[in-house]
Amino acid sequence: MTDSPATRVADADREHAAGELREHLIAGRLTQEEFEERLARAYQAKTRGELDALSADLPMSSASVQRARGERRSHLRRRLWQEAGGAAGVSLLCVAIWAASGASGSFWPIWVIIFALLPLVRDGWRLLGPASDEDAVEASLAARRAQRGPRDERHARRRRLPR
Repeated sequence: MTDSPATRVADADREHAAGELREHLIAGRLTQEEFEERLARAYQAKTRGELDALSADLPMSSASVQRARGERRSHLRRRLWQEAGGAAGVSLLCVAIWAASGASGSFWPIWVIIFALLPLVRDGWRLLGPASDEDAVEASLAARRAQRGPRDERHARRRRLPR
């Protein structure tokens, strides 16, 4: 988890931890006594650190892996939509300039549209296509963010909401 160990947990977090412990009991990683003791501690836990300590010696459960993967895909989808919005804004601005200048000659904004949307279409296919490759999408998004420079990163850090 990305939360600090001192972050207070909610009832849903305790229920999630209890579900993971049940999964480990069924898999045979915990005895009934260990399970009951850890379950009691899970329901008494007040912080993220206390909950994490309950499963520190256990492998990640399949439910946790699926949840983490779903959160990662959701985050990548959000970032792709943000970049698509930026590309659409630039494309619309170019179309508006072309139209304001009399819309004469060839439709030159098509080149801006193609070059702005091509990486997003590629990453969208990588993320949502039949052979999903989240690592490649994440690397591509990180590379584009790095190209924008440190000013944009400072601005992005300022706008982030606290967790």
